[in-house]
Amino acid sequence: MAKVVLKRVSGDYGFDTINENGTVIKMDSNPDMGGTEYGARPMQVLLNALAGCASIDVISILKKQRQEIKDYTVTVTGEREAGVEPSLWKEIDLVFEITGNVDEGKAQRAVDISMNKYCSVAITLTKAGAAIRTKVIVHPTV
Repeated sequence: MAKVVLKRVSGDYGFDTINENGTVIKMDSNPDMGGTEYGARPMQVLLNALAGCASIDVISILKKQRQEIKDYTVTVTGEREAGVEPSLWKEIDLVFEITGNVDEGKAQRAVDISMNKYCSVAITLTKAGAAIRTKVIVHPTV
């Protein structure tokens, strides 16, 4: 069982969430609603979770295939529904940039498997109606 405790620590909406291991995530509301930029907004944290969940899968799959990853970055952008409450993510783009001795086809397949089979965050978001698009860029090492 997972456990997270939220504490208000800064202004009205500056929160720390602390998990059972003591890991802290700082969150805050949009400044238009009284936030002070203390931390990430909760919906941004969801994009962070998507990038992390997918990356654990992708790196694990590529390591099992003996691919040599030297550097790894994922950039996530998203657009939420406008003019409705709640405003859900409707479109999310992930760009996976992998540097190393990595076969591009294997990298793309690892991303596809993550998005469609293993990444609980991606599957949760798609079930809520988000369209998730991915792009894989491999930079070979010389």
